[in-house]
Amino acid sequence: MQSATFSVSSSSSSLLQRRNRALSPNRNSGVAFRCSSSLAISAVDKSSSSVSLGRLCGGVSRLGWTVPILDRIEKRERFGIVGVSSSVPGNAEGGEGESLEKPEVAKGSMMQTLQLGSLFGLWYLFNIYFNIYNKQVLKVFPYPITVTTVQFAVGTLLVLFMWTTNLYKKPKISSQQLITILPLAIVHTLGNLFTNMSLGKVAVSFTHTIKASEPFFSVFLSAIFLGEMPSLLVLGSLLPIVGGVALASMTETSFNWAGFWSAMASNLTNQFRNVLSKKFMVKKEESLDNITLFSVITIMSFFLLSPFTLFVDGLKVTPTFLQSAGLNLKQIYVRSLLAALCFHAYQQVSYMILARVSPITHSVGNCVKRVVVIVTSVLFFKTPVSLINSLGTGVALLGVFLYSRVKKLKPKKA
Repeated sequence: MQSATFSVSSSSSSLLQRRNRALSPNRNSGVAFRCSSSLAISAVDKSSSSVSLGRLCGGVSRLGWTVPILDRIEKRERFGIVGVSSSVPGNAEGGEGESLEKPEVAKGSMMQTLQLGSLFGLWYLFNIYFNIYNKQVLKVFPYPITVTTVQFAVGTLLVLFMWTTNLYKKPKISSQQLITILPLAIVHTLGNLFTNMSLGKVAVSFTHTIKASEPFFSVFLSAIFLGEMPSLLVLGSLLPIVGGVALASMTETSFNWAGFWSAMASNLTNQFRNVLSKKFMVKKEESLDNITLFSVITIMSFFLLSPFTLFVDGLKVTPTFLQSAGLNLKQIYVRSLLAALCFHAYQQVSYMILARVSPITHSVGNCVKRVVVIVTSVLFFKTPVSLINSLGTGVALLGVFLYSRVKKLKPKKA
């Protein structure tokens, strides 16, 4: 059955009372007509062109009036109807009823799902290409400090372009906010620098296997600085992560200590950045959204790293130096630019996803992303992988997935 509730203005009460008396003159004593603020109309047959006015203000259900559907507009005006709300209960088969707006809601939900799926696809795609192009550059241009600075420079230009063209609203940032963000920018700079140092020394797959141990550092630092003590389930999920990384490291053909410790240092600094975000960015009135915060940190990282780059590497991005080193000028520039664009793009998309899903869902997606990057890098670079190495990587990633799931569980209150 389909029901609809119409609100009736107070001026309609007298009209309804007069109509009631006219149609039922001998029942005035038997029907106590009390007019409320609503008129219920029941649709008897969806295929017919009439509706039955089953109950007028709760008192005249026996009148059995019928009104053509085409006259609804006229009736609305006559009865002073000021609003409409409609609902459909469950059908006879026990299924849930369909709202009149359900097709539109379903369409909107489907669009949101497609958008979210597209964002995840872009997140993975940009990350894959960043690692491929970045590794190609670092193999022939072993200057990770300069490479990192170039990536921050391209990111800075992109941010300024978006703010200038109003693609993203330019924030108003106080000096106090900049002071608060400065420690985040420092560890963000170090985290990306250490990642590039590791990628320059070992295989992409091995770097990401080591970086799968990020939850271990997250738990460790959160306990020290935030006082968040992990549960036994969380600690248990860390065991396969640590064991898997150790197993993969023992059998890695490209293993060297510089690459290993650089990846570990990247884990430490990146998770320290997350802890600092929780510790310092707590005042809601002073906080920034994730994309704006990342944009500001990118600009600050560029200015922090540029002097250090000039002091350590000098100016090694000039055509003269690259040609003297026997490098393909166009190839280096194009791949460096594409790596920088993909780096900034996947970070931006990651924050866009985080704004649409829970942190747990984002963490699981990040775990899947790491699997995709490892597999594609092994296939693209034809990295030799032993059975034990694959097993260690798989165990570590399984531990990351378990960690993301147990973090969702809330401890029972005593």
